[in-house]
Amino acid sequence: MKPRSATIHDVARVAGVSTASVSRVVSGDRPVQDETAARVRAAIEQLGYKANLVARSLKTRATNTIGIVAPILASDFFMLLAESMDRELTANGYSLIVCSSTESEVEEAKRLTLLSDRLVDGIVMIPTSDHCPHVGAIQARGIPVVFIDRLALDVDADAVLVDNEGGAREATEALIADGFRRIGFLGADPDVLTARERYAGYRAAMEGAGLAVEDRFTSFGKLDHIESGYRAMESMLAQPGAPEAWFIVNADNQIGATNYLMTAGRAHRGRVVFASFDEMPYSPLLQFCRYSVSQPIAEMGGLAARILLDRINRGGAGKAEIARLKTTLIRH
Repeated sequence: MKPRSATIHDVARVAGVSTASVSRVVSGDRPVQDETAARVRAAIEQLGYKANLVARSLKTRATNTIGIVAPILASDFFMLLAESMDRELTANGYSLIVCSSTESEVEEAKRLTLLSDRLVDGIVMIPTSDHCPHVGAIQARGIPVVFIDRLALDVDADAVLVDNEGGAREATEALIADGFRRIGFLGADPDVLTARERYAGYRAAMEGAGLAVEDRFTSFGKLDHIESGYRAMESMLAQPGAPEAWFIVNADNQIGATNYLMTAGRAHRGRVVFASFDEMPYSPLLQFCRYSVSQPIAEMGGLAARILLDRINRGGAGKAEIARLKTTLIRH
């Protein structure tokens, strides 16, 4: 038979105090005399007592947990973001629950409901698209939401973004300065703010230099899929007269395009160069990439965590804040 777990009443009996005193020591909500606190802690140690955090959270409406929702978890960009958020949140006494929306608005709504039902104190999320009507119901329950990397246009919430348009423009201008007059574009779903802004930056650079944006060498695939980059590069280079230079929307698509050139597309390897968003630790190893746009990922995650904690501490009050961080162009 499984031994009975110690209860708060057992701790109070061994320590010779009231259950209210035990509760105050465990929660740290109100001061307790040092002598009393010492007896309670000794009793907790002796009995192996574990506080019922679920019951306490129902009483206080605080669980010291933060939910994180991303379209896909198998992404270096997301993992670096999550790591930086975890450092900041752990230092402030919070733990994380991480969920994937699997790039589905329906699943995104389910994950948000799940986190809300688990009484998380706040949520950081990368929205699946520009439209997240289900977020409003979460905010109505008193749970603040902070967007990161992308913005939902129909939700009034804090957000941490980067200068996607400026970064893409600078990278494309660097290729133009190197003498390339025709530059193709491997992008992603324009319903996603990040992808749309990067396309706008690419177009601005081309039009500013008086260069044509060639529709047949413009591709819109999946943002966080290596396979999308592979298929897009394969399709573009199969056409006659394909450009030598390409701007690529992010690291996953760049890996896919590089994989194609290293395998099935070897005939094109000597002439193709890339400029790509996302400088990653492995970027110098991707031999076709001449320029990459570095996002301040650690700063993004840390800032999102701090904004969320501030929002929690203020009880959700105050105007929504949207922070835009600068990018840096790296030449390889």
